[in-house]
Amino acid sequence: MTIAENLNFKEKIVLVTGGASGIGRAICQSFANQGATVVVLDMNLELAQELTSTLENDAFALQCDVTNNNSIDQAVSTVVQKYSKIDILVNSAGIALLNPAEVVGQAEWDKTLSVNLTGTFFMSQRVGKEMLKSGKGSIINLASQAASVALTDHVAYCASKFGVLGVTKVLASEWGGRGITVNSVSPTVVLTELGKKAWAGAKGEALKSLIPTGRFAEPEEVASAVLFLASEGARMINGADLLIDGGYTIR
Repeated sequence: MTIAENLNFKEKIVLVTGGASGIGRAICQSFANQGATVVVLDMNLELAQELTSTLENDAFALQCDVTNNNSIDQAVSTVVQKYSKIDILVNSAGIALLNPAEVVGQAEWDKTLSVNLTGTFFMSQRVGKEMLKSGKGSIINLASQAASVALTDHVAYCASKFGVLGVTKVLASEWGGRGITVNSVSPTVVLTELGKKAWAGAKGEALKSLIPTGRFAEPEEVASAVLFLASEGARMINGADLLIDGGYTIR
């Protein structure tokens, strides 16, 4: 199979949480450009529908709150009813509430873990049940460089993303022999609209100076890694975490 054939997702149904904006949006666009039918799940249904209106291949938008299991079940059931299957799941929904450890409150701790970690697991569990029926599937979770190293003011975020790696590895271990691969990607700062604002000026320049490549990542670069892990050429990759950090974590 050629590289081009590996990245052909025609007739594949791809579910992306947090797909209406940021990294998730770039992932949705990249899959659609490679022939996939993309289902965009997001809290912001209007923004999700705006995106799907620009995508080909019968793209579809659904509102979904990954912190609510009833919302997850309803969304996945709707997708399966409409398309009869889900081939690929990308857990991209996430939040970053940053504070020094000594002032982090329970509400921001609980919310961070609820979206980033608990939501990732229960979405994977619900979609995984559908994939197990067919004996094939690919799940890619968005982790972070904050799942490999400690970042100042990121205690809740780091805890949630370290947890995502643990979930990824256990699911990969349990489901790998049943036809489902589970992997993660771990970006550095990504130049989404929010990323550009959060890391503008001296703060961003200081962080970039610690990255061997000297820059932050583009959303499309993260999307390219996700597409690779979801491709037929990556079927032997299971339980891996692909760092997209320009070398930040090697130092």
